Amino acid sequence: MLSLARCLTLALASLTAATSTAGAAPLTHYLYTSAGELESQTALLARPEISGVQVIYNWRRLEPSEGQYDFSAIEADLTLAKAAGKQLFIQIQDRFFSTEARYLPEYILTDPVYEGGLVPQYQDLEAKTLVQEGWAARQWNPALRARFQALLIALGERFDGEIAGMNLPETAVEVNAKDPATGFSCDAYFSATLDTMGAARKAFTTSAVVQYVNFWPCEWNNDRKYMERVFAFAAENRIGLGGPDIVPWRKGQMKNAYPFFHSYRGKLPLVAMAIQEPTLAYINPETKQRFTRAEFESFASDYLGVNIIFWSAEAPWLAAKPAQ
Repeated sequence: MLSLARCLTLALASLTAATSTAGAAPLTHYLYTSAGELESQTALLARPEISGVQVIYNWRRLEPSEGQYDFSAIEADLTLAKAAGKQLFIQIQDRFFSTEARYLPEYILTDPVYEGGLVPQYQDLEAKTLVQEGWAARQWNPALRARFQALLIALGERFDGEIAGMNLPETAVEVNAKDPATGFSCDAYFSATLDTMGAARKAFTTSAVVQYVNFWPCEWNNDRKYMERVFAFAAENRIGLGGPDIVPWRKGQMKNAYPFFHSYRGKLPLVAMAIQEPTLAYINPETKQRFTRAEFESFASDYLGVNIIFWSAEAPWLAAKPAQ
């Protein structure tokens, strides 16, 4: 008798085969890198398979003091991309995965109206002893959110129509809601995310806008209807969606964002997802080997409806000679 896991695998494989003949999304390939690193990757950017690059910029770099913006890093990367005949996608980062990374403007961290600006993120909120792994901006604080949205407006005034698009970071955060000092609530965080998505769309009327959505705090398997509501909101407001990783049929994602990407294929203006360094290490349970480029692309195109993949420069195929 087949195990339940094996039956599920076979069923999903059948679904993949069915969807592959039902209008797979065409894929465009971008590099993914951080601010200050693109100059060292111009050889990869020049590859004919690569259409552009996504670069991540933290909030502090772009707003060193209140209302005073420094977009020189973006300007430099845009110049490099244009020189290579490629597109630039920017990600604005307000959450970080190191305890030493506190990259919000100093005034946000010190002015009491912003309540410290950051709250800790933890590795496992169910553990007896919490271990901090990083920080997240208090986007549920209205004053802080207003300043973040002011940054988006300034970015739109300078770069709308000049860049391919901008994206907001993933929805997943690991905040200890039981700690009253965080001021965190699930509904407040969800509402704040939608509010900023709308503000980004208003700031960028020509360039694409993408919200990374993977998990919601306090929700599993759409039990609070956050996931279905964010997809409906995005479709209604011409906002693209995406995520920080493509991992074929991974259980956690299949209980959260992935089925919604599947059901919204063709209903969103853009789906842009990344294959970052940790993603490259995931093992295909069927082959017992790391997922191949073909496996990533098949799942992205056939099931998720992805239009753009942002590839880590460490992807093995980028080390090979470009296809002629």
